[in-house]
Amino acid sequence: MSSISEENQQTSVLLVTVAAQGHINPMLRLGNLLASKNLHVTLATHDPALKDRSPTVGGVHLEYFSDGIPPDHDRETGDMDVAMSTLTKFGPGNLSTMIRTHSRQFACIINTPFVPWAADVAAEFGLPCAMVWIQPCIVYQIYNCFYNRLNDFPTENNLDVSVNLPGLPLLCTEELPSFVLPSNTFLSFNIVFQEVFLNLHKVKWVLGNTFMELEKDVIASVNDAGHIFLPVGPIVPATLFGKEESIDGDLKGINQFQSAKESGCLEWLDKQQPASVVYISFGSLIFSFQKQIESIVTGLKISKRPFLWVIKLPEKQETQQFEILEEIKEQGLIVRWSPQTAVLSHPSVGCFLSHCGWNSLIESVTAGVPVIACPQWTDQPTNAKLVTDVWGIGVKLNKNVEGIFEGEEMAKCVEEIMSGPRSEEFRKNAADLKRAANEAVADGGSSDKNIQLFVDAVSS
Repeated sequence: MSSISEENQQTSVLLVTVAAQGHINPMLRLGNLLASKNLHVTLATHDPALKDRSPTVGGVHLEYFSDGIPPDHDRETGDMDVAMSTLTKFGPGNLSTMIRTHSRQFACIINTPFVPWAADVAAEFGLPCAMVWIQPCIVYQIYNCFYNRLNDFPTENNLDVSVNLPGLPLLCTEELPSFVLPSNTFLSFNIVFQEVFLNLHKVKWVLGNTFMELEKDVIASVNDAGHIFLPVGPIVPATLFGKEESIDGDLKGINQFQSAKESGCLEWLDKQQPASVVYISFGSLIFSFQKQIESIVTGLKISKRPFLWVIKLPEKQETQQFEILEEIKEQGLIVRWSPQTAVLSHPSVGCFLSHCGWNSLIESVTAGVPVIACPQWTDQPTNAKLVTDVWGIGVKLNKNVEGIFEGEEMAKCVEEIMSGPRSEEFRKNAADLKRAANEAVADGGSSDKNIQLFVDAVSS
């Protein structure tokens, strides 16, 4: 009986997120981190799959609220603008109902930026609100300056504007997040970020999936401006720190893209030379297309290096449809899914050709793997700037006028990372960041102290 009464005495917090893999996974890991500090943690999201699964993942209790969309709707690849506006319309009321009928009283609501209305729900119940920032602090700073009109940014009449922000390197147009550019067509995201950054007064703390040693100047600059930005990352699987991942098995029930069957990647990597393999993956949302596949094949043939390539294809397409892949099948391994953190931790991996989504990038940083940056949209162009010009852990692929990279350009980047004049420098810088990431989350490290600071504040 004592364990029940102890649980009832624990301070309870509610995490709220959109039902997207890149949001749910960091929130689950943050939730387990908070649970390890003796908070009672509930995660609420609008993924109907949650209704049919175990009520807990690790130390996190799961709750469902409706977003007003039919349960069988594809929330990851459907029309994002429709999904976001429907969630904004129905989410707040349904979340309020869930809180009102819940068996526990919450001391704080913790939300991701894509559900900014959670701050209003928190206010309705007289609760403080914390926002989890799942991109780098540099992007937080850019959005804050853009939406609060603190600096000049590119406009339709003047696209060629370099942006100079406190704590940041000078940024040209193509190094800015796509959502602040006149070419942005995802209007719902613009509305969401505008609501977030014009209403920062509703948020008491910002918990960043980064660490002090990674973005020291920009974090200092943000806090000097009066924000409470607490870097608590890297929020990544424990396997990247050489520990057992207590929630990984359960996560597979939520990850829409993970295959139930392991892909044989690790066994294949075991047979390769140390730091010899080019790992290629463009995340869970970006589909591969014919021209890009052809360029990568050309690049791999030129480089002659072993590779592990994760190809995500639109539904009903199979890798067998692309005959060109036959030309390189003996050189490497092509899969539809890989256990990415285990791959990045493997000693055979020498570099990571990545879209530079923040989850993938911070995993690469934590694993100490140099990066070839191939950014597409949202925060990725800015993340690529960090890779090349701030951290010095990699190079960026240049694209042609059609926005596609050539095979020869890819092969050049692979050689630059693996055996070029700066290859030792890339590896050393990556190893230094890996060490700093491990120190940040260790007992008494910068991120560990910030988590404890937040827990103490909420508990009091």
